[in-house]
Parts: sequence; structure tokens; C-alpha cells
Amino acid sequence: MSTHRNRPFLHTPGTLALMTTCKRCSLFVLFVTLSLLSSGCTSHQGDGGDGDVVIDSDSQTGQGTTAAPPITVDAPTITTVEQVASELGSSGGDMVPLFESVPNLLAEYIGQDQEKLKTLNEQLKKTHVARSNSGQAKTKTTEESVESGGDEKTPFQLGDLIPMADKDFPELAKLLKENKWIDKPVVDSTELMKQRQEKEKSLASVREALSLKNSSNDINLKIRSAMGRLAANNKSVDFNGTWSRHTSGDVKSTNPIMISSSAEFDVSGLTSFGLMGFDWTFTPFASKDTVVSWQSSENGLFDKVVMRDDLVWSDGKKITAHDVEFSYRVIMSSKVPVPAVRSGTDQLQGVKAYDDQTLVYFHPDPLATNVWNVNFPVLPKHIYEKSIADDPTLASSPYHVSMDESPVTGGSYVITKRVRGQEIVLERRDSYHTVNGKQVRDIPHFKNIRFAIIQDPSTALLSMKKGDIEEMQLSPEQWKEQTNNEDFYGKNTKVYDIEWVYFYFGWNSRSPFFRDSRVRRAMSLAFDHAEMMERHRKGMDEQSQGIFHRTSPWAPETLPAAYQQDLDAAEDLLESAGWTDTDGDGTLDGMVFLDNEFDGQLEGVKRSNFEFTIAVSNRPDRINLCELLRENLDQIGIICNVRPVEFTVLQQMARDHKFHAQFAGWGTGTDPDTSENLWTTKAIDSGRNYVAYSNPEIDKLFQDGKYELDPEKRREIYRNIHRKLYQDQPYTWLYFRNAYFAFSKTLRGYNFSPRGPYSYGPGESTIFKAPALK
Repeated sequence: MSTHRNRPFLHTPGTLALMTTCKRCSLFVLFVTLSLLSSGCTSHQGDGGDGDVVIDSDSQTGQGTTAAPPITVDAPTITTVEQVASELGSSGGDMVPLFESVPNLLAEYIGQDQEKLKTLNEQLKKTHVARSNSGQAKTKTTEESVESGGDEKTPFQLGDLIPMADKDFPELAKLLKENKWIDKPVVDSTELMKQRQEKEKSLASVREALSLKNSSNDINLKIRSAMGRLAANNKSVDFNGTWSRHTSGDVKSTNPIMISSSAEFDVSGLTSFGLMGFDWTFTPFASKDTVVSWQSSENGLFDKVVMRDDLVWSDGKKITAHDVEFSYRVIMSSKVPVPAVRSGTDQLQGVKAYDDQTLVYFHPDPLATNVWNVNFPVLPKHIYEKSIADDPTLASSPYHVSMDESPVTGGSYVITKRVRGQEIVLERRDSYHTVNGKQVRDIPHFKNIRFAIIQDPSTALLSMKKGDIEEMQLSPEQWKEQTNNEDFYGKNTKVYDIEWVYFYFGWNSRSPFFRDSRVRRAMSLAFDHAEMMERHRKGMDEQSQGIFHRTSPWAPETLPAAYQQDLDAAEDLLESAGWTDTDGDGTLDGMVFLDNEFDGQLEGVKRSNFEFTIAVSNRPDRINLCELLRENLDQIGIICNVRPVEFTVLQQMARDHKFHAQFAGWGTGTDPDTSENLWTTKAIDSGRNYVAYSNPEIDKLFQDGKYELDPEKRREIYRNIHRKLYQDQPYTWLYFRNAYFAFSKTLRGYNFSPRGPYSYGPGESTIFKAPALK
């Protein structure tokens, strides 16, 4: 599935499959989620359970890594309108560099001159197109193709963005003969976990672990060790059991190529089909549940996958390689609005089904990212091939709406009940694990899985204590203050681990207020990070110092210093960027460019008060952080209005870039290249670069990262990306949220990765209930 690229994401800033069987639950489901996660979807964490917890001192901010001094940024050398005019005279009239470095002075220079404004708009558009198309020479997903795809008059053409024409695909025999092939891993991730656990000593028995209250790191390790043990055999599992899970957000879509939120990833991970996955170390593999063999050519230009012939959709139709090729063609159709899934998939030159089981993926070059680009969601061809031309959105026609409500699934579960805003119920399907009367895959551990949709964290915790739900993420307050008594421990336990999920304030570069990096840095300096960590996060999370967690191999060995509140420094930066109180009303004002549609085209220039709105999902803990920002900015003459909205509304605002600022979060992708769809210029229109950040240096670094095959040199590229982004502060990075989970005492087999207990291999596929004692 499509999710190694930023899980949402996730926003999915963002959800790039997974899961289950008898003794190893279904690897297959796991796959799906893994697929989703590995195709570049950073899952958007703007909504969803907020898991937080007390962690050992070595996990606190600054521990285990070297802290660098604050990043210093050279001040612009141009400080007057006269210098702006002089610079334009010597640069041939190119206004874009000035627009990006000293927008206040350029606005004052242009004033009400419409001809100059028109010229600037033309230059901005030309620059945007050039940057968007940078590095896209071997793909057809360009800025022009995105725009033409959005034109209602453009007819639908399946696969119009695919670089290779049908006539370009060689005969399979010729391809096999002319290349040397290297076997790649085809594994059962549950067996991998079993092998890992055979080398680990259990720190406690289940009975002992369930008697403990999680009040220290040592106790946490004991609970995690005991409760993470896999089922010894099938007799250890209650295969008729129901697992009641919690989700704080509803599912907008069940179509695997359309998903974006954490809830959608969770459901799709159980219902969707995938060929590829990855383990807790993000090592990729093909799934034994779906794949016979996986080979790569020695030159790195081809991947060949042979699928199993005992795969069926939930309606009884066979799953074949033609479904995979069709899905690729759908994703690579300009009229289909799936920019997140397309990111990475568009690096392929083509995908060819040579027969029902044999697939070949064609690459333009031996890229470091090829192993992830082959991983994308799969749709049933027989369901969509005749309907997609009439409704390329896959979401508008009555037929597509009905398929979203009751989808044909390729995973181990089907949706049997869906009540908007209340619950989603899944049921294990026999045709997944048993074909023609023979069991061919392990039986998933649960007969039913129910997702209870409870937005309010307090209500969810009450349901947890009553036993109505059997797992949820805990907030810091819940972990520290509301889950220590028998009303919680009577039915439940709790456990935590490090998770690479960060939250942030996002500053839209198309807003009149946040084009200047000096202003964005001032926002980070004005915010009271210490109060956030101590009062709001209860001292249980780590302050974020950029896109990569300190334990990630992609993080700089010396992290940049974490921001701390410094109102004087913030005011100095704002003054240098042209924000002063010229009329004595207590509010800063400055010259700005107006972009009321947030589309990158400017309508005019005016002097404006510094007053903006920050959008946030409708959760008390997140609203409270935005209120803290409001209070902080009020001290330096900036008016910040806080607007709580439903998460689906927040997502749409983000996709349309129609916001000034937002609070949200991103889960990690499996490869650092997955962040490309958050930060490159092309991702503004065809990805998840919701804040419209554009920097040609960042664009080039991401392109270099794809081509660099030396691990150490590649690692340094992404470390440079980390440092440069932190310098520019398109986000104010706030904190990394650890995985703080409550589980019913009836559950066993939960383990963690940097993505939490789910969304990796084996993930939720090893979780089970023991049979009730008779």
C-alpha cells in the first residue's frame, strides 16, 4: 500500500499496510498497512488518539545527542527600498529573490503599481513551475500536467502520466535473458518477530505484568516484555473474539488510494491488499502471504514480482497482477486526485503485468528509493475499470459512493457496519485464509474488530475504564493523573515506547504574514516551549528539534538547539522584517502582499495589522496549545485568533492552502525521501506541502538523496535537509509525542516500532485474546 511516504500520514503531516493469522495473525493485513505507509503517505496526525507518557530520563530532550548552538542566519543585506531598486537594476529585474527575503521592502517598492505587480506575478508563476518540474525530466508529473488535470475540459485518460508507452515494454523472455537477477527477501514478519523474541529474555510473566502499575521505566519494560510475547500456539488464541478499538476521528474514505488520516490507515490496514511491507527497523520485504518471489535486476532498473495464485477479493474474484497494473494506471492519471500516493509512484517508468501472476516494475535509474516506489495501494480492476472515466474522483458518483460504503476488499477483513460518527465494524472473511476448502494463510486472530469513534478523550477514557473499548492512546494528563487507580487497572494496563510523531505550528508561506523566514523564526521565539512541555505535555514528551527524531539515523549527530522563549529576540526579528507599531494602537503593522485565494498570485499591496487565525482540530489539548500561542503573541503586539474545526475541515483547508497557520502533526515515513511530499516545491500542488514552502536548495537535496547509493553520503544529505528546514522554520516544531497506550488486560502480543504498535510488520497482526478460563 501506499504509505512508506509519510504517514498522515497523517497530516499524514504524512498515512502511507499490514496483518494476521493463526499463530501469527495475518501478515497480509500488515502488508496493506505497510504498503500504505511505505508508499509515502506520512500519516496526518491532526486528529486521532494522542498517546503520551512518562519516559525514562535518557529519552528526554537533549539526552543521548549533542546539542548544537542556535542556528544563526545572516540578516538580509538589503534594508531599504532604495537598495531594492538598485538590486533590481543589477539583477535584470528579477523580483523573486527579494519577494522571498525582504517581502516587506518589495511590497513598499511596488506599492500600487499594477504593472510591477503583474510582472512579479508572472515571475512567481514561472519560478514555481521551474522548481516544481526540477528533477522531473524522467516523469510526466509536471506542474503543467497537474494544472491540465484539474481542467474540467480535459478528457479523462487512464495512465496519461505514465512515461512509458505500451509499445516500449519489452517481451518478458527478452527481459529475463538480458538481465542478471538478484533474489530479494520474501518473508513472514511474524516469524521475524518470533525469531527476535527467541533471543530475548522475558522480563516478567503475564500474571506478574498484569499485577503491576506502570510507574517507572523498569516496570514499563517488564509490562512491554511480557505482554508483547507472541501466542505460543493456536490453542492460546480465542479466534471467536472481538477487539474493540478506539479512534478519535471518522473515516472519510475506505478507498486505499484516497486515505489520509490515522483512522483511515487503521481501517485500510485490515481491509486492503498489498505485496510489500517492512519490519520494525523499516527493512523492506515482500510478503509470503501474497508473493512467491521478488527479484531485482543487477543494474537496478527492474523489479520482478511473482504473485501467489490463491488470492481472492472479498466478492470471490481472483486478485491478479492485472489489478496491480491497473491501480498504477489509476494513480498515474492526472484527473484522479491522489497527489500523496502519486508521490514516489510517479518515479516509476511503468508497471507491466505479463500474466496473472508476473509483474515487472520499470525504473528510470538505480535510485535508492526504488525499493519504496514499487509499493502502492491496489484496487480491484473489475470494480473500477468501467466507472473511473465517468468519475475520476472515485468519490462523487452514486456507484463510487456505494463502493466506498461497502468496499470490495483484498485484505483479511470486510466492513459489515458503518455508522457515521459512531462506529465501524469489520468481520474476518474466510475466503482470505481458506481457498477451495484448503487453508492457505494463517487465520486472523479476531473474528470481529470494532472501531468506536469517540472524539472526546475524556469520554474515550471513561469507555476504556468501563471495558467498552479495549485500547486507546493516552494524553499526558490521562497517563499521569487519570490512570493510576483501580478504576483503570481493574480492567486495563498501560505501556509506552518512543514514537517518531511530531506536532507543529505550520506557517503558510502564501499568507501575507509568514513569507519571511525572520517572521517564522520570531513565532518560534515568542512561543513558551517550556510551559508547553511542563504544563501541557506533563514533562513526558521530547521537544522537537526538526523533522527527524534524535534516535533516527537521519537526524544530525549534533541536533540544532531547541527553541526557547525569547520575546526580545522575537521583537528584534519582527522589526527587521518591517513589523512595527506605527500608529500606537498596540498592534504591529507592516506592508504586505495580498493573496486572498492563497494561490500564489498576488492581488495587491497594503499596510496591515498583524492579525491572523490559526486552525486546529477540535480537541481540548490541541486548542490549549494554540491558546498558549495566542497569549504569547499578545505580549509582542500580534493578534492570534484560534479557530477549532473538525479534522476533515482542517484537512481540506490544508489541501487548499486556505489558512494562515495551523496546528497539526506528522507520523514518520519509512525512508527519509518520503518527506519529499512535505517540503519540495512540486509537493505544493501535487503533495502535502500545505504551507507552500519553496526552496530550490531543498528541492535539489531531495533529488540528490534519491540518487545517492552510498549510505553515509545519503545520510548526510538528509541531515542537511533537517538543518536547513530548521533554519527556515516553515514549521515551529513543538514536540515528539511518545506512544502512550492503554490496553485491556485481555489483550496480548502488542509490540512497538517508531510508528507505534501498528502500521509496521507484524504490528497489530500479532495481537490476540487468550481463551476465557472455563
